[in-house]
Amino acid sequence: MNETVERLHPLEIAVLMAFKKKDVFSNEELSVASEIPVNQLRTAIEWLLLKNFIKTSEIGRKEFVSITSIGSEIAENGFPETKILEVIASNQDGISLKDLPTALGMEPAKVNPLIGNLRKNSAVVIENGIIKKSESDFIATLEKRLSIFKKIKELGTVDICELSKEEVDEVRQGFKKRTPEKGFFRIDEKILLEISITEEGKAVIPFLKIRQVVNQITPQLLASGKWREAEIRKYDINLNAPKLLIGKKHPYRQFLENVRQKLVGLGFEEMSGPLVENEFWDMDALFMPQFHSARNIHDVYFVKNTEKPKDIEEPFYSNVKSAHENGKQFASKGWGYTFDEERTKRLIMRSQGTAISARTLASGPKNPGKYFAVARCFRYDQIDATHGTDFFQVEGIAVDENINFAKLLGLLKLFAKEIAGTEEIKFRPAYFPFTEPSVEMHAKHPILGWIELGGAGIFRKEVTLPLGVKSPVIAWGLGIDRMAMVSLGINDIRQLFSHDLDFIRDSKGV
Repeated sequence: MNETVERLHPLEIAVLMAFKKKDVFSNEELSVASEIPVNQLRTAIEWLLLKNFIKTSEIGRKEFVSITSIGSEIAENGFPETKILEVIASNQDGISLKDLPTALGMEPAKVNPLIGNLRKNSAVVIENGIIKKSESDFIATLEKRLSIFKKIKELGTVDICELSKEEVDEVRQGFKKRTPEKGFFRIDEKILLEISITEEGKAVIPFLKIRQVVNQITPQLLASGKWREAEIRKYDINLNAPKLLIGKKHPYRQFLENVRQKLVGLGFEEMSGPLVENEFWDMDALFMPQFHSARNIHDVYFVKNTEKPKDIEEPFYSNVKSAHENGKQFASKGWGYTFDEERTKRLIMRSQGTAISARTLASGPKNPGKYFAVARCFRYDQIDATHGTDFFQVEGIAVDENINFAKLLGLLKLFAKEIAGTEEIKFRPAYFPFTEPSVEMHAKHPILGWIELGGAGIFRKEVTLPLGVKSPVIAWGLGIDRMAMVSLGINDIRQLFSHDLDFIRDSKGV
C-alpha cells in the first residue's frame, strides 16, 4: 500500500484526502473540498478512475450562456437593421435600393441579407426599386433584443436557468451548434457528476500523507544538484496514457510525400504534366497504335470539348506519325496504318504517368539524367480491394549511354525495398507497346498474396527517336497505391482515400 501511495500525484492525494470528510461529493463540492481548480480536478478524477479508487455517475446537466465576438459587436454598436431603418426614415420618399449601400457605407453583399430580414419582419416595403419604412414598430423590437445582448455581455457567463423565457428564446435563436463562433451566443453544456469513493479508495486513505515530492525533473534541478536531496515521485507505468487527437496528415498523403523525398534523395528530378492530356502524348508518342484496345471507352475517360483542339507541336507530330505509318525514318516497320490527325488531338483524362515521361523526353532531358513523377491517373475499372478508377503511379525514366536492363531490375528492387518495404518480389516477362524488353514487378502482400506493382522496360527506338533522344532510356510506372498497401499494412485499396477518422488517427506513421 505504501508503494501505491508513493506513486500518487499530489492532485490525487488532495482529492482522496477530501473523502475523509464524507463519501460522496458533486464535482463542484469536491473542487472546494480539495482546493483544486475545476480544470485540474478533471485530470485527477480521470487518474483515480483508472485506479478504481473512485467512481462517478451523472446526476444532471447545466447549460451556460456566453456571448460571441459577433454578438459582442452588436451589444456595443446595435443591430445593423436599426441603422438601415434610421437611414430610410430620414428620407421622406424612401431611398433607392441602388443608393442604400452608399448611404450606409456598407458593401451591397452585406446589405442585401439585412433587407431580406427587414422584409421578413414587415419592417419595410419595396416598390419600383424604392425602399420605405413601414408602419410597424420593428425598431422597438430590435431595442428589446439589444437589451438581452447587453445583459449577457455584462454578465460574461450565465446559467441559462437564470434567464427569462424570452431571453432563452433569443439565445437559442442566436446559437449555432456546429459553428458557435458564427452565431451571436455560445451555449456550453456542463455535466454534473456525483463522485463517490470505492472500497479500494477507502483502504488507501489511512496511508495518505502530504509530502513535498518532485513530479518533474527539470534542467534547473539537475544543474543545482538539489535532485540528490529531493523526494522524486514514483511513476506508475501501467497507467494508460491519454489518447491525444492531434492534427496529422492523411497517412497516404504522408506516404506519397515520403516517396517523393526518397526519390529526390536518390538524385532524381521531379517531372510534371497535365491531368487532362491529348491522345498524342498519352498514347501516340508512346507508339501505341490508334487501334489499340486501351483506346476504347472501357479503359479511357474522354473529355467533352466544345473548342477546336490545339495542333500538336512539330516536329514531334510528323515524327510520331511517320513512326506509326511506316517507321522507315527510324529503322522500323511501324504499324502500317493511316494515322488519324483528329484522333490524336482528342482530350482524355491522363491514363498513365508515362505521358509525362514522353513530354520530358521531347523537352530535351539531361544526358545522363534521371526523372520521376508521382502522377495521378484515371482509368475505367471495376472497384475492388486492389483496383480503383483513379490511382497514383510513380513514373520514372533514366537516360544514359550505358543504361541497360540489369540496371533497371536493380532499380526496381531498390524501389520495392525502400518504398513498399518488402523484399519478397519477383519479375515476370511482359508486353507494352512502348518498351522492349518489358517486365512486370510483383510483391507479396501478407494477406492478398502476390500483387502486381507495375511495369517497366527499355523504351523502344520508335518512342525515343521521334522525340529527339538517341540514347537508351529505361522507364517504369509503378502502382504506388499498391505499394502503399504493403507499407501501411492495409488490405483494401479504398482505405487509402478513406475519410474514416479512426483509420486516419490509428494508422501507423511512415
